[in-house]
Order: sequence, then structure tokens, then C-alpha cells
Amino acid sequence: MPVTIRSRLILLMLAVLLPGMLGVGWLIGSTYEAEREAHERYLRDTARALSMLVDGELARRATIAHVLSQSPELDGPVPPDAERRLSFERQARRAMQGLGGWVELRAPGRVLISTRRPEGASGEAPGPAALSPVATMQPLTTLAGARGAAPEMYAAWVTPVLRDGQLIYNLVVTVRPAELQRIVQAQGNPGWIGTVMDNTGRIVARQPGGDAFVGRMVRDDLLARMRGSSEGAFESVSLDGMPAAGYFSTSPLGWSYVSAMPREQFDGHLPREVLRIGIGTLVLLSLAVAGALWVSRRIERPIRALRTAAEDLQAGRPVQARPSGMVECDDVASALATAGRSMAQARTELEHSVAQAVERTRIVEQRGAQSQRVAALGRLTGGVAHEFNNLLGIISNSMHLMQRHPAAAELQGPLGATQRAVDKGSQLTQHLLRFSGKRPVRIQTLSFARYLPEVQDLMRSVLGRRIEIKVQVAPDVRPVRLDASELDLALVNLALNAHDAMPNGGELTLRAANATEEDKEGLPNLAPGDYVVLTVGDDGVGLDSTIVEHAFEPFFTTKSVGQGSGLGLSQVHGFATQAGGAARLASTRGVGTTVSLLLPVAREDEDRVAAPFADAAPQSIAGATVLLVEDDESLGDVTAALLMAHGAKVLRAGHVEAAQRLLVGGAPPDVVLSDIVMPGGQDGVALARWLREQRPALPVVLITGFSNTAMAEGEFTVLRKPCPPTELLAALQAAVARARRAGPAPAIPKP
Repeated sequence: MPVTIRSRLILLMLAVLLPGMLGVGWLIGSTYEAEREAHERYLRDTARALSMLVDGELARRATIAHVLSQSPELDGPVPPDAERRLSFERQARRAMQGLGGWVELRAPGRVLISTRRPEGASGEAPGPAALSPVATMQPLTTLAGARGAAPEMYAAWVTPVLRDGQLIYNLVVTVRPAELQRIVQAQGNPGWIGTVMDNTGRIVARQPGGDAFVGRMVRDDLLARMRGSSEGAFESVSLDGMPAAGYFSTSPLGWSYVSAMPREQFDGHLPREVLRIGIGTLVLLSLAVAGALWVSRRIERPIRALRTAAEDLQAGRPVQARPSGMVECDDVASALATAGRSMAQARTELEHSVAQAVERTRIVEQRGAQSQRVAALGRLTGGVAHEFNNLLGIISNSMHLMQRHPAAAELQGPLGATQRAVDKGSQLTQHLLRFSGKRPVRIQTLSFARYLPEVQDLMRSVLGRRIEIKVQVAPDVRPVRLDASELDLALVNLALNAHDAMPNGGELTLRAANATEEDKEGLPNLAPGDYVVLTVGDDGVGLDSTIVEHAFEPFFTTKSVGQGSGLGLSQVHGFATQAGGAARLASTRGVGTTVSLLLPVAREDEDRVAAPFADAAPQSIAGATVLLVEDDESLGDVTAALLMAHGAKVLRAGHVEAAQRLLVGGAPPDVVLSDIVMPGGQDGVALARWLREQRPALPVVLITGFSNTAMAEGEFTVLRKPCPPTELLAALQAAVARARRAGPAPAIPKP
């Protein structure tokens, strides 16, 4: 990644200060962590200890219930007579001395004895219809009070009373929340929260808040956390809305105790000394950055002229090479000025040629010769694109040579701008070649995440600037396998229709996502499998339902005579069907039109694309002899300089016949690099096929912007102009490596 001088100085300051900053950060983090661990240990120990106290209180009730269930006063007839009732009641009252609850003796559907009533009180109270056959701790229950009194809440330990194997009573020992409230209040931690919960998650006692929270359920997130383990730490929001961190511990009887503190207090505070160190580090860093910025301003002034020149070159404005005081910068500025003049001249010629082609196309269209018009314009644009690609190749290779200069690190910004200008010019020529039909047509694996953003320039040239283009690609969209050129043409046809449907401007939306079963409904001829749905929608005038039914039919059009052929949507439908998918159109008058293309996803074996030149040996072309066949002298000079800069020896030939004479004369190249389109009766493909017959072990790498010569797929290594120097060198390295592994090639016999 390019780095400016200012960034380098700042990085230098950071490299010096970073260890200290990391130390301060470690100190701050350690302080926070130590305080959090101390709080967590304290919460854990508190929760465990008080959980044991709560369990002890409940265990006392369980013990009392067990002892009373063995009382001989419960032997004999059921229910016991008045004397035995009174004797058992007195035993129960003695057992509960010092405790706040009461004892009940329950038979099915009624309460026979309750120490909650005055001693010896006669009469029975209604009770549960069925008895519990096992000893259990019942959760918090609300008991209606006497007339005019508030209801009372309690929990109870229930023990079955068995005689001769028969369940005859339930003995119930209760506990009031107030008794457990005293345990919670004994914490003595202001601002902290202590809570006792029954086995259903209902609050029995709480500090602070007390009776105001008794009977309420704790939050669902805490309940979910408690179901997973018997104890553990948690973070939640208390019932009074305070963020808190705490620890819970559940006793064997199923009741839990929660100890919590405010989250802010749990996280801890920085000691004043640590805070001072942190502030001092930040001040020191600020001073260092300020110093780096001041020094960078003294250094970067000679480079600003280069950035301005690069911006002028990218924008198409004349580049002025002004002296900057640095020899290297002046050399690069001069090269940029020369490149700018060449590109301006090429652009003028291109615009002039395109204008002539458009005029010629209009005349031919008036005469009704549509096929001749496309062929003539295609040949013209293909030839112009070829010459323009040669100019871009000169700039690209020259820039690569400048990057090898010792001062290249300080020129990454201008050189990057130059590279972007070359890439933009390359995209322009690709659009021209696509229109001219000279761009190679082949089935390939295509990713919409990369394709749709790149195709915006092509569609914007069709739609104009009054129509906004939006692209939305799902992050998990799968690649497809199709003819990218046909997809380009389909999108152009849809863009033309959208342009006519939005005469006052509007919005065109491109969306790509994995197709669902709903997307595939209503398409009986669609083969089973996975698909990607590509939708193109506009907010134009829309179509009537009667027109939608015939939209994909060939030669059907709603335009005036001479303004449309009716083949645009037919091509879209044919492309989708040939790709193994389907197309559908939905439109509403006054709302807009949406065309959906269902395209089959690529198989896993098709998704894998071998890395270019993957079989290249880990060696360079240093010492290799390259026969360069290029008719453009300027491009040949720069390409030869590039190859020699990487240690290669270069032989030159301006056309195929000259190259053949060199080879027959005994020239010993290790690899041949040839342009395809050249003057004379033979082109680069003819030279490659001649060498395959005469000297099959001699590798050939072809390079071109476009070509009329048909080749079988994979017949030769073909590079596209303008070719990045790294890609060119990689292709030559791979070819040389294969030739060296195959052994020396025999010489071509002389005639």
C-alpha cells in the first residue's frame, strides 16, 4: 500500500512510542482486570456463604417436619381425636419456638391443625385436594389474611406422614420471607443487591427494597442462566433498572441466593497514578505527531507538483512539467507530460474516429443495412482500440520502470494516479471491443459481487446522468457460469428500455441474490438445482398487463416504426434460457418494470479457477533471451527496456517475416513474445503455429488488444493489452520454466 512521507514520519514516531503506549495499556488493563477479579471473587464468596445460610434455614424446617412426622400422636385413628390433636399441636409449637413460621397438619382437602391459629382453636380449614407423596420444598405462596388483613406470603416444606405404608397426612412447616430478609440485610454493603429466590425464580427476600419485591419474578435472562448451572457469574439489569453484575449460587434444596453490585462499580476505577501516566503518554504522542507533521510539510512540497500533474493526466487536462527542485520528480513530471500529450492525441483521434463511425452508421441504418453498419463500426472501433491499447502499454511499462527507480517510494501517489488512468483507459477499450464484437466470447465463472459494480460504467453510458444506478449484492450470493459478453448485451438492452421508460430521469436498481423456492415458482421448465436471481428494475412509466404477456416475443415492440427492432427483450430471454435458467417480467403502469433473470450457479469444480501461470518455477527471466515481435516501435522500445531491466536479453523484430529470418538464421531465443495484429500477410498466431511445427519446444506468448484470427481455447498463452508488467513477466517466467524442464529445443533447419 502506498505510504506518504507524512505517514512515514508519523509511523516512525509511533514505532518509538508504541512500546511505551503498549506498556501503559497493559498497566491500565491489568488494573481493571485485577479489580474486576476481586469483585467477582467477593460476589462469589458472598453468594455461596449466604446460599448456605438460606439452605440451613430451610434444612431446619425440613428436620422439624421429619421429626414431627414420626410423632406417636399421629398414630391411631384418622383423623386423630381432640386430645391427640392438642398434644401434637403443643409439640409443633415447641419445635417452632424462635422461628417465624407455623406448622400445619393436612388431610386430603382440609387442614386439621395449624399453629398459626390460637392454641386449641377448634374447626378445620380447607386445604389441598391431594397430598404430596414425597418430601418437597414448595415455592412462595400467597395466603389470604383474615377479614380486613393484608394477605401474607410464605414458603413451606412438605413431608408425607406414612403409617403402615399408607399416606395419611402431609406435615407442612412454613417459612416467612421476613425471616430470610434478616439474612439478606446482614450483608452490610450499601448499594449492593442481595436476593433470595425460591425454586421457581420468585423473589422471597431482597436488599434493598424488601417487601416491595417479594413475590416478583427475576428477569428471564437470569433465569435462563440459572437453568444451565448451579452457580455462576452473570451480567443483567436489576428489577429497578440498574445495570448490574453478580453471582448466583443454588442450594441442594433448589433455592438460590444472588449477590450483585452496580456494573459501574464492578468494572472498577483507574488509580490516579495510572491515569496520570496515560494522560502523559497521550500528550507525548500528540507532540510527536505534531512534530512529524511539521517536518513532513518541509519535505513534501517538491512532490505536490507531481500529484498535480498526475491529477491533470487522469482528468485529461494538459500536463505542465514545472521544475520542482528534485531531479527524480522532474524526470517523472516530464514523462507524465509526454504521456498526457500522447493520450490527448489518442483521445482526439478516438473521438474523431467514433464520430465518423457514428455518422457512417446513421447513413447505413437509413439504407437498411444494419449488419453492415455493425461490422463497419466494429472494425473501426477495434482498430482504434488496438492503437489506444499500444499507447496504454507504453505508459504502463514506463511506469513500471519508474517504480524500480530508487526514489519510487516517494512517488507512489503520482504513480498510483497514473495506474488508475491506465486502468480507466483499458476499461474504455474493453467496452469498445465488446461493442465491436472483437472481444473473445467464452463461458466463464462470474461473481456478481465484482461484476455488477464494474458494469455500472457501461450502463451509465447508455442511461445518461439523469438516471441514477443503484447496485445491491447479497453478501452470500454464489457465482454463476455463463457467457459474460451475452450478459453485458442483455443488461445493455434492459438499460435501453429503462432509458425510454424514464424520459425525465429516475432510478435503475440492480440486485443479485441466491434464488429462493418462491423465486422459482411458476417456472415448470426450470431444471432442479440452485439458482441466482438477477433483477433489473426501474421506476418508469410501466407497461399494461396485455403488453407484459408478449414482451419477450421476437419483433414485438411498443415503440414507433424505425425506433426499435423488438429484439432487445427477446435477446434477454434467449440468453437466460441458453444459460440454463429463465427470465420473467413484472410491470405496473405508473409504477415501473422489473426483469428477473434466474441463472444456474456454477458447480464446485467450475468455481475453481487455476491461478494464472501457476506452473511457473520460482525463478526469474534473468539470463533468458526473449524474441520480441512488435510492429509499434515505441511500445517495442518500452517493452524491451522493461525486459532488460529484469535481466533478460532481447532480440527485436518488427513483423513476422523478420522474426522468421532471425530464427532460421540461428537466433537462440528461450521464449518468443509476439503481438497478434501486425502488418503483412501473417500475424502473430501464424508465427506461433509455424514455430509449433518447426520448433515445438520453443514457447510462444501472444499479446493483443483484439484479434480477428480464431484460436482454439487454450491453444496458446494470450495476454490482453494493456498487460500489467507483473502479468507479462509471470507469463514469460512460466513459459521459460516449462521450456527448461523440457530440455533444449532443436534449431530450425535452414532452407
